Amino acid sequence: MSLTIAQRLDRLKVRTAELAYWRDRQSLAIDGWTFDGEPIAHHQDWPRRNGTVRFAAKAKAPQDWPLEQIRLQLDLGGESLLTLRYPDGEKETFGLDPHHQEFPIKGRDFQIATESVARFPFGEPNRAPKLNRARLIWLDEAVHRLHLLLQQIGEAADILDGHEVVPHLIDAGERALRSLDWPSDTSAYISRTSEAAMQQKIWELPELQDSPAGLSEAQSASATAAYDRLLAQLKELQKRFPQNGELLLTGHAHIDLAWLWPYGETRRKMRRTFNTALSLMERSDDFRFNQSTAQYYAQIEEDDPELLERIKKKVAEGKWETVGGMWVEPDTNMPTGESLVRQVLYGQRYFEKHFGLRHSVCWLPDCFGFSGALPQILRLGGIDSFFTIKVNWSESNRIPSDLFWWKGLDGSKVLTHTFDNPMEGYNGFVQPDCFVPTWKNFRGKTQHDTSLLAVGYGDGGGGVTPEMVEREAQLRDFPAIPKARWGTVREYYEKAHRTAEEKELPVWDGEIYLELHRATLTTQSGVKRRHRQAERALITAETIASLAHLLGAVKPKSLEADWRVVLKNEFHDILPGSSIREVYADAERELDGVIDNAKAE
Repeated sequence: MSLTIAQRLDRLKVRTAELAYWRDRQSLAIDGWTFDGEPIAHHQDWPRRNGTVRFAAKAKAPQDWPLEQIRLQLDLGGESLLTLRYPDGEKETFGLDPHHQEFPIKGRDFQIATESVARFPFGEPNRAPKLNRARLIWLDEAVHRLHLLLQQIGEAADILDGHEVVPHLIDAGERALRSLDWPSDTSAYISRTSEAAMQQKIWELPELQDSPAGLSEAQSASATAAYDRLLAQLKELQKRFPQNGELLLTGHAHIDLAWLWPYGETRRKMRRTFNTALSLMERSDDFRFNQSTAQYYAQIEEDDPELLERIKKKVAEGKWETVGGMWVEPDTNMPTGESLVRQVLYGQRYFEKHFGLRHSVCWLPDCFGFSGALPQILRLGGIDSFFTIKVNWSESNRIPSDLFWWKGLDGSKVLTHTFDNPMEGYNGFVQPDCFVPTWKNFRGKTQHDTSLLAVGYGDGGGGVTPEMVEREAQLRDFPAIPKARWGTVREYYEKAHRTAEEKELPVWDGEIYLELHRATLTTQSGVKRRHRQAERALITAETIASLAHLLGAVKPKSLEADWRVVLKNEFHDILPGSSIREVYADAERELDGVIDNAKAE
């Protein structure tokens, strides 16, 4: 009896998963770790978990391992800023979190140092942190590439369910697996599988090896040959079943300025995330990344000037895109018009001073509805385009278009786009089951041929992973799915504006109201009250000082430093009241300071 498509696909996924256990040809544990200067062993609990702690160790890779195929694997039990230092003085810095735990190295001898917190990306405490994993592996790149390609074939077959290309995809995957010269030694396979997974499946476990042998050269070569044949088959299928639709990918790491963690932790999240993005750019000419919020760059300027200089170089190369044009991604319902004007004024001024450019796109993916006054303010600040995701969260009434003109109260218009990605919204993934529904949901496709798609772990930062960059390159040769390439947000809107000149796009008039998060208009009244008092105090101080100067008094000093504090606390998870208690203790203290300073003027 022949197998059904569902059964064949299930079998393909099971066999594909087995390949992952053969990614490393050899492994070597890294010992000699210290925790704040004191020895700590593998799988040992952290001696303390409050605040920032420091791990350190030395590593030396075997001489017979090819350097370009060596990876450092770490899981220290939390989030970390990871620094590798080499004998010649060179160093590399990465973000270490649950989604970024494998790193390339540039030399065989190096020192490892981290600044770590016992927290997960969404602020959750790890109440029992351990040094879970620290080792070097010799990566079998042939197996790694084949495993990822077969995994993507399974994902594509799933999401294209019913499409006539699906049997051909499965057939290509099956032939690739049949062609492998593969080990038949069960004990070797079990040694490479986690003991926890095997406990439920094996009557009596054999003695497990710490570093089981990998594939032979001939076996690894069969994986290379299978990969090449499979890729060629996908290209042939693409001729018969062309890619459908187009997505412009922008690497992204939405970092909430404060939410389930205080701002002090955000400062560490920024450094971790930004170093990760830079490391990907150094290894991929195609990868593009965007990051909004002038406040973040100003903070990096204080905390890590060297990091800011590295970012500036990538901005100049066109790989890193500063975006948004505002001081933070603010709530736009409660601040006064003056505050919103200052968001744009100080944001655009900072970006122009430090990066030599002003922004034309307002980037507010996560804010809780938008005032009808915003288009006018944006246009006066040189911004003619607007992006958000949050309108897709409305409970009852859906905004009827996802590429449209947003018309403000005075008649000013900004070109607006939103994409509907069911796989984590603006924290998208580079995979077929994200591409296909995003394109399918794009209602503006009859007028414009491309939708944006932001990809990368976010809210708590982290951003794009090396696997996402690899996936994009492989998916270029897939049939039937949308075409997707790295690009910039500016590039997307420039093309969209050309479409808007040629075709009549829908118009949304007035406020963009979000039918969700309504309680944010009434929660945390203490911070809302202080915020309004701080706004009024600064406006009053500037007005009185300016009038006095006209009457002969000395020129008033700038209150921009105090305005920046107010603007920071207008962030869309602070002023609306959706953050944790510690955030509001900081906000009340900072706003009280602004009020006192303004009164002193």
